[in-house]
Amino acid sequence: MRTEHEMMKMIVDFAAKDDRIRLATLEGSRTNKNIPPDGFQDYDLSYFVTDMDSFKENDHWLDQFGKRIMMQKPEDMELFPSELGNWFSYLILFEDGNKLDLTLIPINEVNDYFADSDGLVEVLLDKDSRIEAEVIASDRQYWIKKPTAREFDDCCNEFWYVSTYVVKGLARKEILFAIDHLNEIARPNLLRMLAWQIGMEHGYSFSVGKNYKFIDLYLPQEDWEALLSTYSGSSYPSMWQSLFTCYALFRKYSKAVANGLGYEYPDYDQAISTYTESIHKQWA
Repeated sequence: MRTEHEMMKMIVDFAAKDDRIRLATLEGSRTNKNIPPDGFQDYDLSYFVTDMDSFKENDHWLDQFGKRIMMQKPEDMELFPSELGNWFSYLILFEDGNKLDLTLIPINEVNDYFADSDGLVEVLLDKDSRIEAEVIASDRQYWIKKPTAREFDDCCNEFWYVSTYVVKGLARKEILFAIDHLNEIARPNLLRMLAWQIGMEHGYSFSVGKNYKFIDLYLPQEDWEALLSTYSGSSYPSMWQSLFTCYALFRKYSKAVANGLGYEYPDYDQAISTYTESIHKQWA
């Protein structure tokens, strides 16, 4: 696998030699000093160009970045509509294992790019000195935020109400319906509550990572193992157990947040728990 130094030199050198490219930036985890580096990190790159069409005519110019084993062009797909407007991206996996996510952006959209940036940006090349202020990469946007009383109640409301859909799916023997509501709505709100409690305990000055991937660093081992167990959903008994474990974890952490921040703990916890137990006894 080519080293980070080799990859970055190739990326910057290519941009420096091509007059159509006026500005180059690096985004994502490789700009974040709080993320331990490894070989699986993508190179999230943007080239700001004067002539988009000349790049999009064919893909031969990408050959100099290395041998590709697969490439995706999201803005050139029919099944998944483009979300980038005038921008055009290439998601590339190279034979040596490096991965490049390269986006072409019209040079006249520089201001829009920085206005919408999440803060994790590093300027690699600026041929025309367009960027006047110093750009310092920061993950502040992803730091845990202290919830308001309304946000806290909204999270509780969403978790407990959506849990009834999981119950309905299990009672009807519609396991995919139940799994989807647990995985896509209920558990994400459990994770949100866990993060709020972590922020309350450790301060609101850091991130637990994309998809909460570093949350295990802050949870007691038994709670981490309990959380992992809720991802077991290959049978109806295991789904019921996953749901009840989510209930217990959510109750523990939401009560801690409520007590720590002086918020009112919702009484529908007991109501939904009783409802769930009654359905479980009848249909499990």
